[in-house]
Amino acid sequence: MSDFVLKISQELAGKIRAHGVQTYPHECCGAILGRESEGAREVLGLMPLANRRDDSPRNRFEVTPDDVRLAEKSARDQNLELIGWYHSHPDAPARPSEFDREHAWPWYSYIIVSVQSGQPRDMNSWRLRDDRCAYDSEAIESTARSASI
Repeated sequence: MSDFVLKISQELAGKIRAHGVQTYPHECCGAILGRESEGAREVLGLMPLANRRDDSPRNRFEVTPDDVRLAEKSARDQNLELIGWYHSHPDAPARPSEFDREHAWPWYSYIIVSVQSGQPRDMNSWRLRDDRCAYDSEAIESTARSASI
């Protein structure tokens, strides 16, 4: 187990789960906005994005460079940082696939929610190692803070 910690309110965690249900049986995706301090990250906002993948949206998602720029701008406008990305795994576990690893960037937090038969299940967070060889799990801690963004 790693020392990485991601703090998120029940409200924002619920929004990720709801986005996964809304797009089922396709993968949902979005940006995670927040702050990092004292060795932990706190999710303070989400930016749902359209899955740009048209060839296999059931088991893949894609964000464009314009999506990344928009997420970075949205974070700056709210005095936050772009700290990661989330997506769903329809009818699959909430752990990164090899495809996810090949297309991820180190440093970011990656929340994955499993949506089984249209119902949200496990939600886990991961960070890709700097050498890109594997992910480390990131503990998710629930906070009482409600979304103000």
